[in-house]
Amino acid sequence: MCPFNEKNGMVWINGKLVPWKDANIHIASHVIHYGSSIFEGFRAYNTPKGTAILRNDAHIKRLYNSCKMYRMEIPFTQEQFEQAVIQTIKANKLKACYIRPVIYRGYGNLGVDPFPNPVDCAILVWEWGQYLGEKALENGVDVKISTWQRMAPNTFPALAKSGANYMNSQLIKMEALLEGYAEGIALNVSGHISEGSGENIFIVINGQIHTPPLSSSILPGITRDMVICIAKDLGITLVEETLPREMLYIAEEVFFTGSAAEITPIRSVDKITIGNGKRGPVVKRLQDDFFAYINGEKKDKYRWLTYV
Repeated sequence: MCPFNEKNGMVWINGKLVPWKDANIHIASHVIHYGSSIFEGFRAYNTPKGTAILRNDAHIKRLYNSCKMYRMEIPFTQEQFEQAVIQTIKANKLKACYIRPVIYRGYGNLGVDPFPNPVDCAILVWEWGQYLGEKALENGVDVKISTWQRMAPNTFPALAKSGANYMNSQLIKMEALLEGYAEGIALNVSGHISEGSGENIFIVINGQIHTPPLSSSILPGITRDMVICIAKDLGITLVEETLPREMLYIAEEVFFTGSAAEITPIRSVDKITIGNGKRGPVVKRLQDDFFAYINGEKKDKYRWLTYV
């Protein structure tokens, strides 16, 4: 079943709302041939106080930072873009949705040199359930170490959320799915833990949380940042450090974070059971606080929510 509202949906393109069916680009657009796109992905939740976007400002800031690395000049201010996200959600009359802004090199000239092409902008929204399965937040998922590594430093900017980087992610994801796993975990060129195909990763050992640093070829995740804040509030020690692969196997708990995956426990890695093979107490505490912020049960002291 198609998740998109193809009949009544609206897409924001370059400052204007257009019908979903008319949101097209030319086949000669630079992005199609050379992967020249930057994007974001985040959620709006149906809360007791109404529709709330989770960390709209942080995601749009990362979008602009990614574009800066690729020398793509967005023809709107960050504040205008944040407002465009709200406008798009309202136009689609959705109480909860996934949000996908994308900046791309459009139709102008073909060749590796991207500069002759316009920088186009779009925002899509649609209803999207649990990324790794309906019961994943409670039961956890089975994953494997991928045979594909994350990009090496000074090849692609790992800190940018670019479409080209996600060709690497697709290889990791497809391999995992074809071998019967929900997701793959990539190592970096040094053989240390990096991240999943679209998620950051954390492990719990001796009650402490450990996660790879930005230098391990990871995306600076917005949900990752939230977990770091929540762990601090809960008094749980959290360490960012280079992590060897085998720490996954002996960890008490392992979990993914991401705007799509939220906070998803991992119950096995390479068919080695993690802990008791189910969601552990640390993940449960983090999830409870995470969703308490979203549902307005905890004071939004970090200003994570933007109400539509």
